[in-house]
Amino acid sequence: MKNIDTSGSAAKLSHILYAFGNVQNGKCVIGDAYADYDRFYSAADSVDGVADSWDAGSLRGSFNQLRKLKAKYPHIKVIWSFGGWTWSGGFGQAAANASSFANSCYDLVFDPRWAGVFDGIDIDWEYPNECGLSCDNSGFYGYSDLMRALRNRFGNDKLVTSAIGAGEAKINAADYGGAAQYLDFYMLMTYDFFGAFAKNGPTAPHSALNNYAGIPTPGFYSDHGVQVLKSKGVPADKILLGIGFYGRGWTGVTQAAPGGSATGAAPGTYEAGIEDYKVLKNTCPANGTIAGTAYAYCGNNWWSYDTPSTIAGKMQYIRSQGLGGAFFWELSGDTSNGELIEAIKTNQ
Repeated sequence: MKNIDTSGSAAKLSHILYAFGNVQNGKCVIGDAYADYDRFYSAADSVDGVADSWDAGSLRGSFNQLRKLKAKYPHIKVIWSFGGWTWSGGFGQAAANASSFANSCYDLVFDPRWAGVFDGIDIDWEYPNECGLSCDNSGFYGYSDLMRALRNRFGNDKLVTSAIGAGEAKINAADYGGAAQYLDFYMLMTYDFFGAFAKNGPTAPHSALNNYAGIPTPGFYSDHGVQVLKSKGVPADKILLGIGFYGRGWTGVTQAAPGGSATGAAPGTYEAGIEDYKVLKNTCPANGTIAGTAYAYCGNNWWSYDTPSTIAGKMQYIRSQGLGGAFFWELSGDTSNGELIEAIKTNQ
């Protein structure tokens, strides 16, 4: 958390999404109690240079660091995000009794133990009436029922937002148009369109802005998702464009241009096929661009990712479309001096 301050990023951010809370038995529940409110931060690691306290009732962990960050940067809104790829399986049960779910979420987000940390809730349901890690059959209106209940419980003075899939099938599967009235904004996850989850390729940029000749799956680019969401009646200024602060890559590739075959996922620090921008900019610098994003070919590895230059282009697109702004996944992928956030800020 301290690096959000020392990198200069905090001054440039409007919102921080804290991910993730879990969804179990139709309720919002803690995702990782140790990381959330128990981990001890030393003075050296703390946002304000003051070590956490072990006194009974003292707040520690990420929540305390967020509270300290907000004290230093009062303009930042902090939103607690629930679900994500791993923890979205419980949303179907939650939608079956949406008002009960909304009550549980409100009580957790605004628990007195971390009073003042959060300004609202984000729902990252992957995916309503579609398949992610698991498949959901809540029905077309399950999502909008859930969002209505959250808005009713949280009121108009708290933020209610949602990260949603950008593929056309995902957008068509649920009532995103009807739910828009209850949301402050949608975060359209316009990344991960392609990757080494298809281990043999073809290589393709995971976050292309525009269509291009030879795209492996028609419609798997950012602008298409934006236009489909707009066609549902979602106001442009409620749509945020997603930017990945990481790359997706293959190994066993023999050509620099996109569309090559591969033998598997390129090595990554934490997971094969994925690597942070802060690493890739040095180990495999971008040497080509396509459809508004960048790619790199080094050795027999092929990566696609966004750079300050391609982010500038995406910000121009956001202005031309009248969108609400940009969001990104996630902070730790940036350099220690926050050069990707700087690219977003200076080109907004």
